[in-house]
Amino acid sequence: MFGDASQPSAKPSRESSVRLKAAAEGAVLVTGICGRLGKLLARELHRSDTVVGVDRRPFIGRPKDITHHEVDMRRKKMKDIFRGRNIRAVVHVGVLHNPRRSDRERHSWNIVAFQKLLEYMAQYEVPKLVVLSGANVYGPQANNPQFLTEDAPLLGAQHFGGMRDLVELDMLAQSFFWKHPTTDTVILRPCHIVGRVRNAASNYLRLDRPVMIMGFDPMMQIVHEKDVTRAIQLALRPGVRGIFNIRGPGEMPLSHLVRKAGGRPRVLPSPLARLALDQLWRLRLSNFPSQELDHLRYVCMVDDTRAREELGYEPIHSIDRALRDLRRVRYLR
Repeated sequence: MFGDASQPSAKPSRESSVRLKAAAEGAVLVTGICGRLGKLLARELHRSDTVVGVDRRPFIGRPKDITHHEVDMRRKKMKDIFRGRNIRAVVHVGVLHNPRRSDRERHSWNIVAFQKLLEYMAQYEVPKLVVLSGANVYGPQANNPQFLTEDAPLLGAQHFGGMRDLVELDMLAQSFFWKHPTTDTVILRPCHIVGRVRNAASNYLRLDRPVMIMGFDPMMQIVHEKDVTRAIQLALRPGVRGIFNIRGPGEMPLSHLVRKAGGRPRVLPSPLARLALDQLWRLRLSNFPSQELDHLRYVCMVDDTRAREELGYEPIHSIDRALRDLRRVRYLR
């Protein structure tokens, strides 16, 4: 999507350094603050920053010095938050991933709400935007190279319409990057995030007998949720801008990952796996739509060289630590 010229250096320009230094006392606004990643990030940021959260859900266990607005981002009250505060940065992690929600509802929340957020950022000249996208926007493809760079096309919605909004959100952020050069926009594309978060990858690896496709055992990357929050913190530094892939400490075949997580893979032919998942979906016994089977067949791994060189990012948590935290949620259920 972006050519090489679209990736400016993460080194701060003199103009952006002056601008962000002047705004250093402003607040960091975190959307989706009541999700697992939002809470992790907020509890790190509030030690050194003024943190303002926005989420339709209540913030249970909220630290007293974090201000939380229980509002819908699509409503006019959102504008009052920008008007009433000096916002120096916005971190957008408020993305709806639930595949059981209707296409209309997901589009309204992921796209309409994000467009409103960008509108307010431009109006109030917020100097920093960090958007959490994901490596899934590239899409698992039979002809993918071993590692995808940030310049790879976004083909994630080609075979799975549920990814359409996430690809569109990523592209909206790219467009904002170009139209508003006075805002340092950062787009992070992490590989599969695991830990105590409840998402598709973590839920799959918590299964006792997860489905695998006969004849396929793709290499996989996972990253610990706390490494992702640290990447967001690095992205908030003055002058950092551009797109960055985020990965964990390595990669391994899916079968090894499943066994390390304590599961025993159930290997099925592709047609049978699709029929089984469709039936489980209809009975509401699974939240894994059969359209996502390509993730179990084809590689979709990322090159994080740019993040290491320009962000100074390096994963701290091992694969074993990530899976240990993931299993902890399984045992607590």
